[in-house]
Amino acid sequence: MAGQSSSHAAAPVQWWKPALFFLVVIVGLWYVKWQPYYGKAFTAAETHSIGKSILAQANDNPLQAALDYALVYFLAVWKAAVLGVLLGSLVQVLIPRNWLLRTLGQKRLSGTLFGTLFSLPGMMCSCCAAPVAAGMRRQQISMGGALAFWMGNPLLNPATLVFMGFVLGWQFAAVRLVAGLVMVVGVASLVQYLVKDDAQQTAPLDMPVAEPQGHFLARWGRALWTLFWSTIPVYILAVLILGAARVWLFPHADGSIDNSLLWIIAMAIAGCLFVIPTAAEIPIAQAMMLAGMGAAPAMALLMTLPAVSLPSLMMLRKAFPAKALWLTAALVAAGGAMTGMVVFYTGAV
Repeated sequence: MAGQSSSHAAAPVQWWKPALFFLVVIVGLWYVKWQPYYGKAFTAAETHSIGKSILAQANDNPLQAALDYALVYFLAVWKAAVLGVLLGSLVQVLIPRNWLLRTLGQKRLSGTLFGTLFSLPGMMCSCCAAPVAAGMRRQQISMGGALAFWMGNPLLNPATLVFMGFVLGWQFAAVRLVAGLVMVVGVASLVQYLVKDDAQQTAPLDMPVAEPQGHFLARWGRALWTLFWSTIPVYILAVLILGAARVWLFPHADGSIDNSLLWIIAMAIAGCLFVIPTAAEIPIAQAMMLAGMGAAPAMALLMTLPAVSLPSLMMLRKAFPAKALWLTAALVAAGGAMTGMVVFYTGAV
């Protein structure tokens, strides 16, 4: 009996593994996100701007527009994209699965809340957070926890909220914070409730989960290779396609985008399709408002543009059921439209 019980005992935690993971997280985020954003906050406070709209000067030729946008976009995100793939692979081999299942793995609201909390330091765009969410899902993390982490990164980004306050006004930042919290927790919880998760095997919390066997470097190499090929090629292709389509998704005719319900819905849907770097929604909305766009459609765009995108949804196609991803996109579009309508009827911004 003693031998049988010992065979089910959890293997002792090799503490150098989680220590290495958190070291990579801290160093990587400091270099890619925290240190650059610290300086950018002072720029936003002094100039009330964080740069030009990434949609400016769109070429009429679709092929040239695709290449131009892809170049600007990837120059802005490549460091964060590399970090996202790195962390998405390392989370599969350095963090004990029991730790993940006790926090993000729960199908109750607690799993979604942990996912929301863990997203705050990341500050990544939806595409750079997608590989990390995919890596979590390979560790049998619940849909609610993984979706909250994925959407919370761009929507609840503390740096973006600071930039938004200095550039667009603190009322925009306040609405984004409140609506973002509701959207992240609400959408993740609804998808968790409505979509059956066949990929997750639920085990009692007091039952130890066997860790995969094999040398660390070999396991990490396999995880990195699999994650890279399941996310990056389709990511690049989708960015090129959207770069060609940006002229039709975001018209720039002066005064054409007014405070009508039609434009609120249109901007909410367009925001769910297009892909941008972190915080790029701020100069986009600023430029379009200067060209005559109303505050309500601008708020709808500020909610959906960072939250999800067609490339990030495609990157997660193997990590979530298709129904979960389509439902997430639909709920985000609805949430963005509802936020815009609240602004429309109340004049909150």
